[in-house]
Amino acid sequence: MSRLRIYKDTHPEAPLSVHTAHADIASELGKAGIRFEQWEASQPVAPGASQDEVIAAYRADIDRLMAAEGYQTVDVISLKPDHPDRATLRQKFLNEHVHSEDEVRFFVAGAGQFTLHIEGKVYEVLCEQGDLIGVPDGTRHWFDMSEAPYFVAIRLFTNKEGWVAQFTGEDIAQHFPRMTPRLSAPLDA
Repeated sequence: MSRLRIYKDTHPEAPLSVHTAHADIASELGKAGIRFEQWEASQPVAPGASQDEVIAAYRADIDRLMAAEGYQTVDVISLKPDHPDRATLRQKFLNEHVHSEDEVRFFVAGAGQFTLHIEGKVYEVLCEQGDLIGVPDGTRHWFDMSEAPYFVAIRLFTNKEGWVAQFTGEDIAQHFPRMTPRLSAPLDA
């Protein structure tokens, strides 16, 4: 189940509010300028699937988003708990950073946790299969996939170079909860 926890950025020990209904999550994130939608993610792909398999399965959705929003590039991040570089990949995203373009992710399997730092608040968003999140350019955030990642996400970019981050140098991400491994993810998947 998708989840949003909102914290005061100086109090990581207890959320101000918790939302699990998709409409409530979308409403709260919308107030902060974040796009959050529920899409149909019904094509049979699983963590570990190749980029070509995922793009082929979701070609119509990708083409629709690219045409509507002007995205130039698409790629896929697909990880499962036994990925040999999982710790390195996790660390790459764990520090607060910004992008010069919107960060758009469509989760087609599994889950990942975006944490956004906006105007004195921290929005921790657990994204699951079917969730599409759009983080506007310049928004401070970080991403966690847990120590046992299990997800497939389609990433869309306007920048042909793909994922390019500018790290803020702030240590705020170290003070907030990390994503815990999904109990429902098979360890041998």
